[in-house]
Amino acid sequence: MKPYFQMDIQPRFSETDGLGHINNTVIPVWFEAAREPIFEIFNPELDLNSWNLIVAGFNVAFSAPTYYGKAVEVRTWISRVGNSSFEVSQACYQDGKLTAKVATSMVHYDYAKEQSQPIPEDIKAILAELTG
Repeated sequence: MKPYFQMDIQPRFSETDGLGHINNTVIPVWFEAAREPIFEIFNPELDLNSWNLIVAGFNVAFSAPTYYGKAVEVRTWISRVGNSSFEVSQACYQDGKLTAKVATSMVHYDYAKEQSQPIPEDIKAILAELTG
């Protein structure tokens, strides 16, 4: 079994669309919230003044509706580690059924220089332990 972080979310009524599903714009927000343990690897205090990650892109695939009234489990793991970038994979499950998944490309980034920077070796080692 691949190592992953887990976050449980209770969908809110306000996140429900007219069809009774959780709106498709909400699930990427849940995925970002569930990436917080990854952010802490790079920035343990989550200090925005020394933030060092940027999203290069993401791709969400919806495989089944997610509904209000039932908890959602979000799993987060690392699927690839490069020199200055890495990919975070995530999946939502409701009642044990996959409802959505995402692959997010993240870059270790220097905002002052406006450029990517190599991921430090100690952080690469931590990310490697989370690679599934």
